[in-house]
Amino acid sequence: MRTLIFILSGTALFAVIFFLMRTLSPASTIGLALAIFLPIWLLVAVINLTIGVNTAGYTVVEELPILLIIFGIPAAFAGLVAWRMAS
Repeated sequence: MRTLIFILSGTALFAVIFFLMRTLSPASTIGLALAIFLPIWLLVAVINLTIGVNTAGYTVVEELPILLIIFGIPAAFAGLVAWRMAS
């Protein structure tokens, strides 16, 4: 359940960043929204991995697939939106 919450949160964060960029500067591109979102979301995913290793007692090997899922699905969604908007 926690993983699903992270995935939905990442998708929502991208949507908020994207709509803020469009509202504040209509001339800004989707690339700028991606450039803001991806490092922030990677940091959140790494912090989640660190908490899982240090607090929950998981190993890094156990947490890496979760990191890939938590980062990868929202990042893929953002990339898909960017690709569709560029077309």
